[in-house]
Amino acid sequence: MNAQEGQTETTQVQHPLRVAIIGGGGHVGLPFGLALCDCGHTVTLVDLNEAQLDTIRSGQMPFQEINADQLLPRVLESGRLHCSTSFTALSEQDVIIVTIGTPVDEYLDPSLRAFDQVMEDVFQHCRPGQLLIIRSTVFPGVTQRLGRLVAERDLQIDVSYCPERIAQGRALLELTQLPQLVSGCTPQAAQRAASFFSDFGQEVIELSPVEAELGKLFTNSYRYINFAISNQFYMLAQRYEADFDRIYHAITYKYPRMNGFARAGFAGGPCLLKDTMQLASFNHNLLTLGQTAMAVNEGLPGFIVERLKKNHDLTGLTVGILGMGFKGNCDDPRSSLSYKLRKVLTLECRRVLCTDPFIDSSDFVSLETIQQESDILILGACHDEYRSLQTTKPLIDVFGFTTRQEP
Repeated sequence: MNAQEGQTETTQVQHPLRVAIIGGGGHVGLPFGLALCDCGHTVTLVDLNEAQLDTIRSGQMPFQEINADQLLPRVLESGRLHCSTSFTALSEQDVIIVTIGTPVDEYLDPSLRAFDQVMEDVFQHCRPGQLLIIRSTVFPGVTQRLGRLVAERDLQIDVSYCPERIAQGRALLELTQLPQLVSGCTPQAAQRAASFFSDFGQEVIELSPVEAELGKLFTNSYRYINFAISNQFYMLAQRYEADFDRIYHAITYKYPRMNGFARAGFAGGPCLLKDTMQLASFNHNLLTLGQTAMAVNEGLPGFIVERLKKNHDLTGLTVGILGMGFKGNCDDPRSSLSYKLRKVLTLECRRVLCTDPFIDSSDFVSLETIQQESDILILGACHDEYRSLQTTKPLIDVFGFTTRQEP
């Protein structure tokens, strides 16, 4: 894919395969399936969400993804994209790809029950000679454990772990740009996975399964901890009544050693916190930075409200939250800290109003209403619609999005 939005560059594979993607209606599986179809493979999206599949069959994307609105109708018309709620279709495939989410439990430990159940269903319908690719984020050791089960049952399939590393909403732009980490429980599995992604047009980096598992967890944990550093600095600047954005601009301007310094803001979403906690679990507290990062990032909404209370009697005020997605220009509310902010504000304010141009909710109001009826506004997500927002109301913008100075 071309780096410029709206442009795509398709790689046509020489040997088309039949591919099934489990969790194929989701944010990881669906864009991957579209890209595979576009380069010549035949793809079956296997997902238990029938309503989601019906939306896909109609040619409509169930969520926002750059370039997907144009690509989905094209691959449907080609006849290469199919949808199914049944695992029986797996026996007809050459490659099975698993993209289901792997949640953490109430103790923030990895919850493997759902993953194990899916894999049992896969084993019931797979056939010898298939390549099984796990793209879900898993706890270190899960892939090798899966390989042992396959060997014990003499299923004669090749098991590989190839984590996805795309940014949600930009998958089709990044799938053929980013190097692909591949691994296998056997040398043959690793070689087949490398060949699959190479034919797809990706540069391949081969690792052992545990190295690939750790590589994915390291990536998301690094980002989460990076955000925590910036949020901690933001809180310190606030206590000194200093302008964090001015400091940020000053110390990053033409100073390459600060290129990795993230901006402050809500660090939410379905992956960063979860993956950091997976890495910390069962590791004898070796990742104490992870627990500290969670305390900082998850504590930011409460910190904002406490700062507001110093200068305002919130009990008689209406506060409006602009943006409820977990990040800017995104329609996904999962693990968005805007909802935690709303919960904290509900205990302190007369009324809390929310708006979002991408998320349809009966609880939300229009941007016009929230501007008219709120006494204070708080930016919850950096949607482009808010960048040039004109308001006479106090606006709390932790991200520095609306007044951003670029180095």
